[in-house]
Amino acid sequence: MFSLQTIFGKGDKFYGLLEASAAAAHESAAALVRMLDARRSAPSLDEFMLARRREKDLSAQISQELVNTFVTALEREDIEALSAALNKITKAIAKFAERYSLAADRLGDVDFHTRAALLEKAGEVIVQMVAQLRKGMNLETMKSLNDRLQAIENEADRLLLELYRNLYDGRHDAIRILLLKDLFELLEKAIDRCRDAGNVVYQIVLKNS
Repeated sequence: MFSLQTIFGKGDKFYGLLEASAAAAHESAAALVRMLDARRSAPSLDEFMLARRREKDLSAQISQELVNTFVTALEREDIEALSAALNKITKAIAKFAERYSLAADRLGDVDFHTRAALLEKAGEVIVQMVAQLRKGMNLETMKSLNDRLQAIENEADRLLLELYRNLYDGRHDAIRILLLKDLFELLEKAIDRCRDAGNVVYQIVLKNS
């Protein structure tokens, strides 16, 4: 005879899957910092492709588990929204890495590291926020983490404005301006994706607290 837990499922497996997804996003950001530190003319994309594949697999597993599980620890739409938001982080980072690899030999003098370090910090906060979901809906703790994430995103916005000011001062040729603008905006987008994921987590806690 099957128990109710066997029939319905505990549903808490989603915590582990979402935590793994957040960890993949953070590892992708850390890989970006390592790539930029190496300053190679032809950087490898293996780590980014691996993180991207892992994220896709996790997303697919979450979708399948939502079909197979009757009772979920979080509301289904919240699980889907958070999974999609985390997936977009690795996608944005992989896109930057691909574009950067095409022009790395021309951009060795450019400081991408400062923005990438902010992205890695944002990834760390996302890992902490997702991990907090399993521990309970503590609004104060989650607000503190979300505030940290917003501060990182605000600093990234400030740096992007500073970049625009430097790009338009007449010292750079048109091709270089296009390259730098594209790459820095991709980094900014990746940080924005972290902010978006953080907002999803925060809204989940607000709804359940």
